[in-house]
Amino acid sequence: MRRPSFLILSALALGPLHGYAVIKEVERLSADSVHLAAGTLYAALDRLTDEGLIEVDHEETVDGRLRRYYRLTVAGTAALAAEAEQMRRDARMVAQRLRGAGPAGAPSPA
Repeated sequence: MRRPSFLILSALALGPLHGYAVIKEVERLSADSVHLAAGTLYAALDRLTDEGLIEVDHEETVDGRLRRYYRLTVAGTAALAAEAEQMRRDARMVAQRLRGAGPAGAPSPA
């Protein structure tokens, strides 16, 4: 799973959000390192919807404009949890390798 998708799913983990709120939450979760343009976000939301990971929760009209809220599906929650677990395993592996590294990151002699 690509980082933007992971962050979008993470943004929706606490409950439904509309597009702009997803953009702001992704920025917050990524410590401002990921900035999604609206077109990029909506393409990702469409893809994640097609994949069954998110769905439209509800829509409302605000200032004459339609605001669509998205939420995680059961499959989306499972995919997010699986990705988080894979990241934990990868981080443990890297930490173990770094502990075994000698000077300047060279592997320890066997």
